[in-house]
Amino acid sequence: MGKEKTVSKSITMAPRMVAASFRRSLSFPNHPNHSTKPKKTFHVRSTSLPCRSHPLISQLKDDLNGLKSWSFNPQNRTCPWLCDGLNQLKIVHESLDDLLQLPQTRESLNGHSDLVEKLLDDFLHFVDVYGIFQTLILTFKEEHLAAQVAVRRKDESKIASYAKALRKMAKEMDKLTFNVQCIGKYIVPQQTIPIPDGDAELAEVMKDIIEVTQLVSTALFNGLAVSMAFPKPSCSWIGLGKKTKKLKEDEGIFEFVEMGLENLLRKNKGDEVVKIVSKKMYELEDCICGIENCGEKVFRSLINARVSLLNVFTQ
Repeated sequence: MGKEKTVSKSITMAPRMVAASFRRSLSFPNHPNHSTKPKKTFHVRSTSLPCRSHPLISQLKDDLNGLKSWSFNPQNRTCPWLCDGLNQLKIVHESLDDLLQLPQTRESLNGHSDLVEKLLDDFLHFVDVYGIFQTLILTFKEEHLAAQVAVRRKDESKIASYAKALRKMAKEMDKLTFNVQCIGKYIVPQQTIPIPDGDAELAEVMKDIIEVTQLVSTALFNGLAVSMAFPKPSCSWIGLGKKTKKLKEDEGIFEFVEMGLENLLRKNKGDEVVKIVSKKMYELEDCICGIENCGEKVFRSLINARVSLLNVFTQ
């Protein structure tokens, strides 16, 4: 009986010994090279944004989609429409500024210095363009106020001076449009080593921010350029053809087109015409002030976003 008990114990203990040996072989492998691979993968992912989007990135994507939808609605080219686009753009830049304050974002961008350098360059160009725009819109507002007095007094020489000043500003707005369209020629870098999902998502968001800034800025500058470039006294809309006139009006800002800037160039304007033009010019004054204020907010948001980018690059 003693022998039988000894045998049975050896039989029952055998599986336990095998199982224990099997577990040890999983926990402590004989080949250390296999253990380094998962550690390397975990280290790479820890230096980037997590796969699941940060709430700020999700909000930025929603705002970007809203601005893209805004740009696809050109039939409502009014001053409120422009101001709405500028306000939305300011919010996008402010969200970007908040995103750049996150340690994860800074850590991720530190691994892509080429992207940060290009963004710094793009934002510098936007800041320069909006700085020039602020000077132009301020000049426009002053010229417009003086022109209202000239219209009431029927001062033809000052009205002609106003028309000349607007044509000059229209050319400057055209230059701003061209300069803006040259910004952002950037493609998300294609690397031989796959970049983490978080980094790719961040780079794509940055690219979209540049694109929507271009969209809104082009609508603003081009709209003002077309609106200010009304024909000289020697020219006539009839000579340009109805199709060309309609095209110009569609690209211009509704309040400018409605005022009929060409009416300013008419000589011997009757009292009724002067009254109508004066009323439209007064209404347009509010639009100019609104565009000036919204443009200044975008200008400030661009400066703040660039400063945050610069901090990422230097720290």
